Amino acid sequence: MQNIRLVIEYEGTNYRGWQRQERLQATGSKLQKKTIQGVLEAALSKITEEKIKVIGAGRTDAGVHALGQVANFRTKSKMTPEEFKKALNSMFPKDIAIKNAQRVKERFHAQFDAKSKHYRYVIYQDSTPSPFLKDYVLYIPSGAETPLGRRPYKLNLKAMREGAKHLMGKHNFSSFQLSGSSVRSPVRTITKLSITSQSDMRYAICDMRKNGRAIFINVEADGFLYGMVRTIVGTLIEVGKGKISPSKVKEIIKARNRRFAGPTALAKGLYLIKVGY
Repeated sequence: MQNIRLVIEYEGTNYRGWQRQERLQATGSKLQKKTIQGVLEAALSKITEEKIKVIGAGRTDAGVHALGQVANFRTKSKMTPEEFKKALNSMFPKDIAIKNAQRVKERFHAQFDAKSKHYRYVIYQDSTPSPFLKDYVLYIPSGAETPLGRRPYKLNLKAMREGAKHLMGKHNFSSFQLSGSSVRSPVRTITKLSITSQSDMRYAICDMRKNGRAIFINVEADGFLYGMVRTIVGTLIEVGKGKISPSKVKEIIKARNRRFAGPTALAKGLYLIKVGY
């Protein structure tokens, strides 16, 4: 029996997140979106002619992307990790790719052995939205030429960084958890939280626009609650807009109540960068 570890990259727009859906019911004439885990298990089961169960390091939500999702599966197949990588990449749609495959010890478990996760959220500011970035960033208008009814903001990064300091360390993050979570404890430890910007947009596809600004919120912790990163981002955006004071973030944490935090940022700007072991 082999235990194979995979590092997976995916563009999450067309999927209902990582976790397999037990029932995909028809909605009108369209079938609900597939999941990354479901596509991966179907491909592996076809390759090995076994019923394969894939274990993921974390459950990314619908629309969330990943550069370094980790998963493992066990199989009786004699195929090498490199053969699995090539076979899977030849079968996958263009928005999923296996970056690395290796054989690991039998006891390795992608979820339970994970020590940390690193997420990045990308915000894009410009006078007009970019059609090229619509599925990959959260657009917040800035400048004079904004769509009717959308107020422009130049996010105050200094204030956002001040607010972010209160989130560092070990806390009860109930105020940043969405309903529907089944975790035993809402206590998590954030070890890194940085907010940076690129005024000339020299970052991947963003390089096509020279007048905009990309803002990157990087968060690393020993684990995350359901919706925690996106709610942290939404709260810090409110700080950047001047709607919440930086010092109020400390009070939001102490409240342990979701209604005190800011709105939950859209999934499309979130990326799972790396899982630490």
